[in-house]
Amino acid sequence: MRISPLCIASALIVIGLFASAHVVYPQEQKSRSPELELLPVQGNISMLAGAGGNITVQVGKDGVLLVDTGVATMTDKVLAAIRTLSNRQITYIINTGERSDHIGGNENFAKIGRPLDINRAAQASVFIIAFNTILDRMTDSNRKPSIPERAWPNDTYSVPQKNLYFNGEAVQIFHQPATTDGNSIVLFRRSDVISTGDIFDPTEYPIIDVKSGGSLQGVLEGLNRLRQMAVPADHVEAGTMLVPGHGRLCDVADLDIYQQMVTVVRDRLQDMINRGMTLDQVKAAKPTLDYDPIYGSGTGNWTTDMFIEAAYNSLSMKPDTRGSRGSE
Repeated sequence: MRISPLCIASALIVIGLFASAHVVYPQEQKSRSPELELLPVQGNISMLAGAGGNITVQVGKDGVLLVDTGVATMTDKVLAAIRTLSNRQITYIINTGERSDHIGGNENFAKIGRPLDINRAAQASVFIIAFNTILDRMTDSNRKPSIPERAWPNDTYSVPQKNLYFNGEAVQIFHQPATTDGNSIVLFRRSDVISTGDIFDPTEYPIIDVKSGGSLQGVLEGLNRLRQMAVPADHVEAGTMLVPGHGRLCDVADLDIYQQMVTVVRDRLQDMINRGMTLDQVKAAKPTLDYDPIYGSGTGNWTTDMFIEAAYNSLSMKPDTRGSRGSE
């Protein structure tokens, strides 16, 4: 029996609505800061939500490692929440992207703690790791507002993968161009936790910065890579846990729903482009209508129209103009 596209779309909406409900894991708890939630994930990994982008916290005998730092105005509360887990020095910060809700706390954390006695970052009190194109844009003299020097990455990488061993755990950082050409994915191997950054954000459509090398196809490739890295447990739930760029703690089932949405939207837009439809015609056709109740927005900093325009433009570009993958 042939299933109509309308039935498939309706089923996806139902699945998405179930996925958007908050899942309370047994180990969830609130931090001491009322605006923040500190959620134990697995192993020595916790997720800190409510400071802008989600922050991943790894603690142990070697110190504290953060993936992203939230917005600058929340640093004091973020630090207070971290101190409920560990009083050791914040040694590493890994930036998954360059948006202010992910790098805003860099400067404040760089002022905390004693200088690290390592020549490659002389006098630095924290190593800030990011892909090299992130540093290029953060240091751009034309950027408004400018970013203070202490917030800049001081430990960049330009190869497909960077490895650390910290707090008794292998930490692997993978370059994955997606929303920009400088996104990183962070895998905590022993804890079986992945920090996805904005490649996976179940609260909205992907925020694609075409001018900075982002593309809808890149986001989909990033989601496909995450799906290959993550190993589910029973019924595609639990197993590898994912800390998304925003929103609640997720597992592979949540990732599958988002990946499916991006795939369907990509295919619809590509078909319209292949048929010669203009951007205005595509917007009028409402290719995301069935997903808009879950991921769309008519107001704010990232509207559905903005997503469609960015996705359309990125899919319309020739392959060699969509942004370099660096040294991958």
